Amino acid sequence: MGVSPATLRRWCNAGEVRAFTTPGGHRRFARAAVLGMLPPASRGRPTMASVGATAASITRVYRRNVSRSVAWPASIDALAPGAREPFRECGRSIVRALVEYLDAPGARDAARRLAIAESAAARHGQIAARNGVSMRDTVALFLRFRAPFLHELGAVARRRDMDATDATGLLEAATDAIDRLMPALIAGHEEGAGELPTRALRQDPPP
Repeated sequence: MGVSPATLRRWCNAGEVRAFTTPGGHRRFARAAVLGMLPPASRGRPTMASVGATAASITRVYRRNVSRSVAWPASIDALAPGAREPFRECGRSIVRALVEYLDAPGARDAARRLAIAESAAARHGQIAARNGVSMRDTVALFLRFRAPFLHELGAVARRRDMDATDATGLLEAATDAIDRLMPALIAGHEEGAGELPTRALRQDPPP
């Protein structure tokens, strides 16, 4: 906030910010109450690091939540277990890039991180097409990865007692970034599907 602890104590004594006192006599302030003292223009959207979330922690929880989520689409469930692992790897790559995108210090770095996420989404589409997975099931699988990620961001916001405006801004930024991956996913699927006839011809024995 750019103020001294003495200033914060004066604000508390004046009733401008609420606090509670521990048994040891120390004052404790809710993060939302402190941020509420700042003008909206100076607050901005909180970074993931500022709320104690890292790419590693979000990815770890994301993987656990995905494993408990709804079943794979039928055409992907029919694949051998090893053939499904590349989809998981793409999902993890997307999550890491999105967390880093949300934490990017500037527009240039944010664009670079989003490009990494788009590349992983395109790879996801290519892998699906090469395995004969329809566009419909490819999109369904992408949405299966999407929900646990947003759910965990919401859980972080609740655990950290984030201000409602901050939490909404974080989730809106994440949702917007994920939505921007959909064109890359579709383009990757189209590219992968276009390769199938060529790959099949290469497997034909010579005349």
